[in-house]
Amino acid sequence: MYGTTAIRTIGLAAFWATILLSLPLVGGFFGRLHPAFDSMAHFRVHLAVLLVLAALPLLLARAFRWHGVLAGLLGGAAILTVTGPSFLPGLGPVQASYQARDTLSPAYRLLHLNLRYDNSEPGKVLSLIGRVRPDVVTLNEVSAMWTERLALLSSAYPYRSVCRVNHHAGGVAILSLRPFAEGTEGQCLRGGTFAITTVDLGGRFVEIGALHLRWPWPFDQATQIENLAPLLGEMAESSILAGDLNAAPWSAASARIADAAGMTPAGPAGPTWLYWRLPEFLRFAGLPIDRVFTRGEVIVHSVNTLETVGSDHLPVLVEFSLEADGPEAEDPLTATAELAE
Repeated sequence: MYGTTAIRTIGLAAFWATILLSLPLVGGFFGRLHPAFDSMAHFRVHLAVLLVLAALPLLLARAFRWHGVLAGLLGGAAILTVTGPSFLPGLGPVQASYQARDTLSPAYRLLHLNLRYDNSEPGKVLSLIGRVRPDVVTLNEVSAMWTERLALLSSAYPYRSVCRVNHHAGGVAILSLRPFAEGTEGQCLRGGTFAITTVDLGGRFVEIGALHLRWPWPFDQATQIENLAPLLGEMAESSILAGDLNAAPWSAASARIADAAGMTPAGPAGPTWLYWRLPEFLRFAGLPIDRVFTRGEVIVHSVNTLETVGSDHLPVLVEFSLEADGPEAEDPLTATAELAE
């Protein structure tokens, strides 16, 4: 009798747990209707996993067994909408497929990182940049402290656009060992949350954008995206946009950025952000909110995360080249050549 009562009590608790978890999980699929729903979407995987776990006890309670089966199927289906490309093409968020590198064409590298405005280990960031030697670096949360630190890279990265803002979290920045297009300079837009510049890659030009979105609803991320949309649409035909979106790849916010810019997302796979108080071994529970988008003649070969450097975000390294428009000329300033020197 006691055992039956206990099972029923556990089943009833699990039943209500699945109901409560299902509401925000389903609501997240309606992110285009209201930003509040989109805020729920960012945690789709977390909610889905919890829903599946909550459904397991229901399988032991006869009165709730079919409810447990349905809850488990809902959780599993929600997970597939995120991981779909790995199993069932077309289910997950659209993402560019990587292309193998043509060894005869120059390859370039872009490093993106949200520095964290109060990073206590800035030396790790500078060391990483010096070791990887990317052609272009896009940065978020460039606070006053970071402006001073980045000055140490001025000889290696003489071409730069650093956006200052009246906020402790800082603005965005673009550093380049490649010259900016002749007659141009970097622009700081929308209060220093968006920077663009055109980089000369061996006589061919790619516009680079660095973006940092604000937090989602109840904060003003949706309004920020609305104001950014015209600027994103005006980016050059061949462009790369990198930034901390504070939005998951499957969210409406991420889709709105891609639509406004006419770009295709290009990774990375896996979480790039983890709450700073949590240990690194819990990285799998973080969110993939640092995103890269491309369009035009940009061919992406790989997008990978690198080791942690004191920030709550991982660095993201993009290797890319440009579509051939004739015989390829040797480009002595490629990152590979720099490393060889």
